[in-house]
Amino acid sequence: MNRFVQHHRQLIRFGYSCFDRIICNGLVPEFHASRCGTIVWFLRNQRHVETLNRAYFAKVAGEYHEWLTAYAQQTGLAIVEPEKSRREDWVEPYYRQLGNQPGIAVILKARESEGIVVHFAKTNRIDVQQRFVNLYYFYLNDADCGRMFLRVCPYFPFSLRVWMNGHNWLARRLEREKIAFDKRDNLFVDCAHPERLQELSDAFGPQDVRGPVEAWLTRLLPFFSEAERQQGYRHQLYMTQMEYCHNLLFHKRAAAHKLLERLMDEGRGLGHPNKLAVTFGRAQFRADTRTGQTVMKITKLRTPVISSSYKNTSIKQYVSHGVGLRTESACHQLKDLGIQKNVDNLPRLRDVFRTANERYLDVQQDVLASYIDRGQLQELFRPTVSASGRRVPGLHLDDPRLLAVLQAVTCFMYLSGKGCFRTKDLLVDVQKALDKPEYQLSQLRYDLSKFRGKGLVVRERGTQAYHLTTEGYRLAILYLKLYHRLYAPLTAGLREPVPADNAVLSHRQTKLDRLYGAVDQALEKLTSHLGMAA
Repeated sequence: MNRFVQHHRQLIRFGYSCFDRIICNGLVPEFHASRCGTIVWFLRNQRHVETLNRAYFAKVAGEYHEWLTAYAQQTGLAIVEPEKSRREDWVEPYYRQLGNQPGIAVILKARESEGIVVHFAKTNRIDVQQRFVNLYYFYLNDADCGRMFLRVCPYFPFSLRVWMNGHNWLARRLEREKIAFDKRDNLFVDCAHPERLQELSDAFGPQDVRGPVEAWLTRLLPFFSEAERQQGYRHQLYMTQMEYCHNLLFHKRAAAHKLLERLMDEGRGLGHPNKLAVTFGRAQFRADTRTGQTVMKITKLRTPVISSSYKNTSIKQYVSHGVGLRTESACHQLKDLGIQKNVDNLPRLRDVFRTANERYLDVQQDVLASYIDRGQLQELFRPTVSASGRRVPGLHLDDPRLLAVLQAVTCFMYLSGKGCFRTKDLLVDVQKALDKPEYQLSQLRYDLSKFRGKGLVVRERGTQAYHLTTEGYRLAILYLKLYHRLYAPLTAGLREPVPADNAVLSHRQTKLDRLYGAVDQALEKLTSHLGMAA
């Protein structure tokens, strides 16, 4: 149980984590874009095609179009072209018509860009290149996965895309085990056996994605024979966009909304690169968006969202259906997390996402409530002597260099994924925070050694990487918050007030600015009473 859940446990009915949206691309590895020679070998030796030219590949696609048209007529399915609207809304009537029966709700035809085999007559060679072609979306109600879709390209080498949702898969499992639940869209707002819900979620694996897809491909892609599939000419799935969510269901709707409001109000400054200029008072500061950012936004459905992002990875936090606080990790480029895309790596991705969500909630609890020093402050100031007798100076956390290091190691990129960093990864961030490009790597190692001496930063065994301990996170957030939210803005307001700020109506100001103003007015009254007023 993370500290966020532990702190608010009296308000929470139950919680669970699971994969949400799952999008995979599929291809036959032997027919990858860089293996055109294998394609030629297969067609000439396996299929005995004498002439590989544009006409042959057009014929292959034409045969699939004809086969699918006949298949739709035989099964009474509609092949439709979507209007300019949300496809979820467009296909909903077809799903209602299908009801709870497994099968195909509708086939959607759309012209999109996809990689297909192209023949070049002048050089008599083939290559896989992007072209705009007609693709087919099969919207399915699968017996195991519930609602999903399978997009098939009718042109060789028949690439595909799969969309499914972990909540739909879990709902099927709960139904089979006769466990009562209330599911609203992508959220279980109630469940008779929450522990079993989590056990089922943790059991979700690569076979639960691969199995249904292979079964449907056997029916919907007749180009490959069963013998060829057995020889290895079958599609492999590669994770393209993955989402994993942690959901906390509250007893009362108001509790979830008020908690998110506090997080949005308190979290505006922390984690946002532009706010580092306020922290260290650097007028020429340039935000390093490479380290990610935290933003507050309102979606098209008027849902307030806290979103922290780094490269192609993000964590969002919002209230779902009024009662569920969702913390959701998402990534559409898994190399950012050091994970290969093959669906076999799904369990490892779940571990990384789960840890990131838990860590994010821990940090959010630190945002909500700072922790004060309880008799250990002087110990931080004292030098540290290692087991080998090496003496390391103590920590003076008003030192701009140390604050810059703390700011660097608490960036979102080091909270997501593996949650670790190397010393050289921090150098550019610390240089920019200090506005000192001459700050050296040796100086950074020296400053970081002070945190290591106090056990706030530890080294990963067998690597050159480090990570902050739980105590390190808490102290970092505490001291950065004091500097960022109290010392720096109040000092700026007292020494260099901005006249234009006084023109803003009080009810237009944020709650934080009104509180700063109240502190300033109280200080004026105090200095006047003491006879110190100017």
